[in-house]
Amino acid sequence: MSPELAFALTLLLRMAVTAAFVVTASIITERSGPVIGALVASLPISAGPSYVFLALDHDAGFIAQGALASLPINAATMFLGLTYVLLAQRRSVVVSLGAAVAVWLGLAVLVRSVEWSLAGGIAVNVAAFAIVLPLTARFRHARMPLMIRRWYDIPLRAALVASLVATVVTLSATIGPAGSGILALYPVVFTSMMLLLQPRLGGPATAAVIAHGGWGLIGFGLAIVALNLTAVQLGSAASLGLALATCVAWNLGLWGWGRRKARIV
Repeated sequence: MSPELAFALTLLLRMAVTAAFVVTASIITERSGPVIGALVASLPISAGPSYVFLALDHDAGFIAQGALASLPINAATMFLGLTYVLLAQRRSVVVSLGAAVAVWLGLAVLVRSVEWSLAGGIAVNVAAFAIVLPLTARFRHARMPLMIRRWYDIPLRAALVASLVATVVTLSATIGPAGSGILALYPVVFTSMMLLLQPRLGGPATAAVIAHGGWGLIGFGLAIVALNLTAVQLGSAASLGLALATCVAWNLGLWGWGRRKARIV
């Protein structure tokens, strides 16, 4: 596959898939609340296509190393969420989202400057979850206002998300390997949800979605670990399937646990 064709296919696929999932997640959030919306948003919607196209051009060893680099970036995404959740209670989407992205970029640059081992990547994730999950706990419950949807809402949301994805992917193709490594794992789904939902639902309600998403990122971290450990042994295709199954199983488990707790209460 030529580099130009691979880039074009990656761009189109990520634009279409990410836009579809983000719009779906935002509609689900408006109708069903922050928990279900967060479970959809924390699936590997953006990172998945990136790894598929990497697997088409590189061997399983490259995929395993890529997963190792991705693991600490997952911790950076946790702090992006924390920053947004805290600021969105009172600040505008521009301030809240802008500060969150700045925190993520700063941490991502720091992450890329370190030679990570699997144990180190796991440790930094455990530390991030131990810090972020308790701090966001009290922001997970917010009233979802009733929304009146206009005919242009869905096309406008899809176009907005697709444009954001195109910008990220295009930048990653022009700033070299180090910058590409950072932007390939940019949390485009979370930031798109922030951008779409806060003007419609308000800061506290959107923050509740992102706060619930932290639990889903644990599953994403487990999927990255599985990908790193199995890529060489099983091959890229099987290990990517296992990683996806890990994310889905984790989120289904969270959903089942939430329903069980609700029945008990």
